[in-house]
Amino acid sequence: MSSQAAAKAAGGLVSLAKKQTVQSTGVWEVLRRFFAIDPERSNGVPLNPHFRNPPPGSNPPLEYDDPVTLPAGDIADNPYWKRDSRRNYPQLSVVNQSQFAQLLTVGSAAAPKVELIGEAGEKQLVAVKEESQTGLAQALGKVAPGEATKDVFVNGLPPLPSGQSLSSGAWDVHKYEVTDASYGEGYPCRSFK
Repeated sequence: MSSQAAAKAAGGLVSLAKKQTVQSTGVWEVLRRFFAIDPERSNGVPLNPHFRNPPPGSNPPLEYDDPVTLPAGDIADNPYWKRDSRRNYPQLSVVNQSQFAQLLTVGSAAAPKVELIGEAGEKQLVAVKEESQTGLAQALGKVAPGEATKDVFVNGLPPLPSGQSLSSGAWDVHKYEVTDASYGEGYPCRSFK
């Protein structure tokens, strides 16, 4: 197509008969042309068969299948604050005195001091919980002086911020390993190939 033919096709006025818009007819068209600033301008209302096929009301509403991605699309037990990664700040981990006393007496799940099995274990946990309410001073009095720091502190020091460790004399956060997929095996996210 030559440039002149392209310019002719692209530019210029198009008659109202060629526009795919609803237009008035008869006397109303004469009145519209008389009062219009630009008589060749259409009203912009599209012809329904050209732009709305199938029309919006023709689909039965009960047959519509809403695409839902689980678990994000599940509205039960899925509040926004759980999914809001922008405001997912690190939370402080606080151990009060009664919990500290329980750690000294029984230990933690990672490093238990006493085997707690069956009903005897449950009774011992209840007894330790009641003892810890009396105070931390009594729990510290029962434990050897060096034992308290072993249970709660890491190498005798308070725990470091999450993801940091003092190794080889330098502070460093866990390194991000680049793999074939965007996420590693332990991350619950699908990767598409």
